[in-house]
Formats: sequence, C-alpha cells, structure tokens
Amino acid sequence: MVCALALSAAPALAAPHADAAQAQAMLEKAVATIKTAGAGPAFAAFNQKDGAFNTGELYVFVFDLNGVYEAYGAHPGLVGRDVSDLTDAEGKPIVRDMIEIARTSGHGKINYVWLNRADNRVERKMSLIELVDNHVVGVGYYPE
Repeated sequence: MVCALALSAAPALAAPHADAAQAQAMLEKAVATIKTAGAGPAFAAFNQKDGAFNTGELYVFVFDLNGVYEAYGAHPGLVGRDVSDLTDAEGKPIVRDMIEIARTSGHGKINYVWLNRADNRVERKMSLIELVDNHVVGVGYYPE
C-alpha cells in the first residue's frame, strides 16, 4: 500500500508542462496585442519579466525577417541581436526554419531541442509561429 501511494504521488512532484492550447492562446493574445497596440508597446509587454506574456515555461519571442530579435520574454537583453544562425542542441537552424515557415505559410509550427528554463533540462520543444506584418511571432511549449 505504501508503494501504491508513492507511485501515485510521483507525478504530482513533477512540474507540469504547459500544453499546446495554452501556447496557442498566448500566441493569439500576442498577435492581437500587436495588431491593437502596435509593435512597440506590444514588444515592451512581451519583454516584461513577470508580465502576462512570460509565465512559467511560456513566453513570447519575436524576430524580424532577417532574424534579429525584436522581443524575447526569456532574455530581453538579447533584443537587437541577430540570431539568424541560431541552431538548436542538435544543430537544426531553427530561426531560419521559422522565417521560412512564416514567409511561405504565414503561420506554422516547428519541433526542435531546447533548454527548458523552468527546469534547466534540454528537452524537445514545439514552437507555434505566426507572421504579423514583418514580425515572426512565436510561443513555444514542451510537449509530453
């Protein structure tokens, strides 16, 4: 019986991951904010460390079609940095791939391997992206 209790308690100890619906909701909110408030005010909101666009594992990132960060909720100090050659932990050119998806489809998703800042582990990540004017807007989550 003690073993059964220990097994049932184990999942409760793990930090729950955000899911696709939560990531999609944040992306939709970010896109709406850009369209209603304008890019500058929206990007400032995305960069707020404890703001509505930076919660747990979820945060908004934005870069232009050249791969320069315009907003990055996880590390706002990187805004203005060219990350066009950024690769994931397996060498996949994720920013170039996101730009290509945005240019060809206007929206989409991409799978890659990334450091989860919430638990400091390298994990599979999925980012949902949408092109808004000349801005590639994204939110990523860690599917289980």
